[in-house]
Amino acid sequence: MIYIYNFALWLYKIAIRFAACFNAKARSMYNGWNEAFAKVESLKNEDVIWVHAASLGEFEQGRPLMDRIRKFHPEYKILLTFFSPSGYEVRKNYPGADVVTYLPIDTPKNVDAFISAVRPKKVFFVKYEFWLNYLNTLRKCGVETYIISAIFREKQVFFAWYGEIFRRALMAFRCLYLQNNKSEELLQIIDINSTKVVGDTRFDRVADIAAQAKKLPILDAFAKNNDLLVVGSSWQPDEEILFDYINNMPEGRKVVIAPHHVEPLRIKFLTDRLTCNYALYTETNPEAVVNAKCLIINTIGLLSSVYSYGKVAYVGGGFGVAVHNTLEAAVWGMPVVFGPNFHKFNEIIELIACHAATPINSKIECEAALDYYFDNPTDAGIAAKNYVMSHIGATDIIYHDVFGDNC
Repeated sequence: MIYIYNFALWLYKIAIRFAACFNAKARSMYNGWNEAFAKVESLKNEDVIWVHAASLGEFEQGRPLMDRIRKFHPEYKILLTFFSPSGYEVRKNYPGADVVTYLPIDTPKNVDAFISAVRPKKVFFVKYEFWLNYLNTLRKCGVETYIISAIFREKQVFFAWYGEIFRRALMAFRCLYLQNNKSEELLQIIDINSTKVVGDTRFDRVADIAAQAKKLPILDAFAKNNDLLVVGSSWQPDEEILFDYINNMPEGRKVVIAPHHVEPLRIKFLTDRLTCNYALYTETNPEAVVNAKCLIINTIGLLSSVYSYGKVAYVGGGFGVAVHNTLEAAVWGMPVVFGPNFHKFNEIIELIACHAATPINSKIECEAALDYYFDNPTDAGIAAKNYVMSHIGATDIIYHDVFGDNC
């Protein structure tokens, strides 16, 4: 079976090399695989902790642990690797790591060279990444290896009749830190017992973000004496459902739109369809923004701080692949509304169960949910914040287990 796995990786490498001729992301990935070995040369003779994240979401889950390691164990050098271009390109300059690079593709030759160059003291994989050759080699070398915020489902290959080599790879982990009891029960069926249910480190991350939120003078002026709807990480299908509601908002309510992409064409799509007074964040000031009914955040990096001004949140993505991060809004005590594609996120299901969130399928449902939360914000908002705060702490448990000291 391992031969089939390695052959599939070889085919994947050929495909990426071919795609690199005309696709920027594929080119970034292919070049990154080759550059990784030179990058880690700077870690020679250092005590290295290696954290691997598939993409940006997993990075956010791993970041609270990296922050604690950096603060309390500065003697370690931190290596951060990514699989996807979307994660690497956004976080390649992350200051909390000493080296940030792509993870070379999981061929036996690459794995031996990479692990020999890095010689990590401890390794943390985040959530989903299970590269067989890396895991098997780390196990043979006796390297402390962990996975954090892991979640398992019945349909994964580990639980299939043909999944023996993947089940064996799980034995590389000294401990699998899991999000929920269901994952632990599944792993016990296949005799993987080095587990601990601690929850999801994303809760710690959103709590950290909330603690670092910035005051924004433009938002202070815009929100004064008004209740705000914050539309976060929106895509075109989300916005099309919301335009009528936004254009006809009653006195005392305003809206902030922070689209997922802020390219000029995306901003033009919004402004062409707004009939109310609007302002662009980068082109206004506290005096002028008072007259606007809608504020468009046409820059990146502000959403978590913008949420702090809201009364109700609409989180985008639910009419596409999946809803974006609802916890960033919920931590501020806001009820959350979103589209129908949310079922793979356990925290969203639990937010709905505690009456802090509402999924919608249509314009009518969206408007009804928003009006209800504007008219009855307190109970749902309290439930949202209590839910987030009751789930923080996973990172501290992991840190204490692995390093033996408190943070």
